[in-house]
Amino acid sequence: MLRIDTHHHLIPPDYRKALQKAGIDEAGGRALPDWTAEAALQTMAELDIATAILSVSTPGTTFLPGSADAASLARDLNDYTVELVAAQRDRFGFFATVPMPHIDESVTETVRALDELKADGVVLLANNAGTYLGQDGQDPLFAALDARSAVVFIHPADLPGPTVAGISPFAADFLLDTTRAAYLLVRNGIRRRYPNIRFILSHAGGFVPYASHRMALAITADTGASPADCLDDFSSFYFDTALSSSAAALPTLLAFAKPGHITFGSDWPFAPVAAGKLFAAGLETYPGLDSGSRNAIERTNALALFPRLGAAPQRISRSPMKRVRHEVSRSVMRGIARLTNAG
Repeated sequence: MLRIDTHHHLIPPDYRKALQKAGIDEAGGRALPDWTAEAALQTMAELDIATAILSVSTPGTTFLPGSADAASLARDLNDYTVELVAAQRDRFGFFATVPMPHIDESVTETVRALDELKADGVVLLANNAGTYLGQDGQDPLFAALDARSAVVFIHPADLPGPTVAGISPFAADFLLDTTRAAYLLVRNGIRRRYPNIRFILSHAGGFVPYASHRMALAITADTGASPADCLDDFSSFYFDTALSSSAAALPTLLAFAKPGHITFGSDWPFAPVAAGKLFAAGLETYPGLDSGSRNAIERTNALALFPRLGAAPQRISRSPMKRVRHEVSRSVMRGIARLTNAG
């Protein structure tokens, strides 16, 4: 079984230039890493990834002051990515960027990306310049996504507040950001009103699986909603394993997520290859997963979301388990050091 990576980023050259022009050289407290399509394919070979669904990470278009500029950048990013995907549709897919929090422009680009460019889905940041997914006024966007049974990849952004000295945002704040968006999508009834949208939450959902019952009780106290319905809404999200397939996190995720709702994620290039190997080995060696369940997470659950990938080649060189574990054992500490010090 060959992996389908639903959490795999790209940094187009012109996008990097736009960020640098705006004085942005990091995301989530980490320096912007190098990226090329060739390096992506090499990483995919090392991590046994057959197909990567590409997405632009934070800050997306939110650093631009006006809706017209944000919409223009989103179009340029999607036009660049669709050309890259068209050259190797068996190896790449993409989540389209939309210029949130500008709703009208986001609807326009969503329709164009899904209907004309045939994007595999849309990436939405958990918060966009302080506006969270699930807040009032976003129904036109969710209606457009629901009408197309879209896959929506929710990725965290920097919290709308000051950072805390000594805490890299990607290490803890990102998890809270994703959780806040998921909470509002449940609390404000988005999951119920738009049931055809398939939401994937980054990094195993942040704190969602672990804190789901606590959050359900809070929503019940606030709105009078059924706690069982709230829990069902939370578990109806999809969850990727990016930086999360550890012996500590997997038991809660597996116990909480609905069957078929966990997908493989690497978070490359923001997470280095060594980290990708570390967490991939967590899946490979976790005793609570049989081969069928592991293959579902690594590939077949994603095929249900992206059926076009079922025609992708099935045989790409895969490192033997012994070699993978040997490489992991030598590079884990180096990878963790890079993760810790990159910001």
